[in-house]
Amino acid sequence: MAGMRRRKPRLTAGELELLDVLWRRGGSTISEVQGAMARAIGYTTVQTRLNRLVAKGVARKTDARPAHYSAAIPPESVTRSDLDSLLDRVTRGRVVPLIAHLVRERALSPEELDEIRGLINEAEARAREDKEGR
Repeated sequence: MAGMRRRKPRLTAGELELLDVLWRRGGSTISEVQGAMARAIGYTTVQTRLNRLVAKGVARKTDARPAHYSAAIPPESVTRSDLDSLLDRVTRGRVVPLIAHLVRERALSPEELDEIRGLINEAEARAREDKEGR
């Protein structure tokens, strides 16, 4: 219907994991995505999830053989509820295990480390304000 806003599709934790690979790598085949995963996932599972992302309009698939998949949305467009849902499913809502995994298992650039430090500084300032305000 004209004028109605289209709702963003809900993404599962597994779909977000694949989307993250597409954001980092760009256009990739199923085998390339499978190889870039942080954990072992079967080829057909990766294929099924990638095709679901295409059906939801958040990824694209080329007609070439082998097909290449790429993200159709920027990382910023993933909704807060999707990230909260992922956090709840993966770490039962705890932030520290997620941060620990990212810091220990990923090669972070100096820019990313600076950005993380800035976020921690902001969180500390908010915590101080909350404490002083009570």
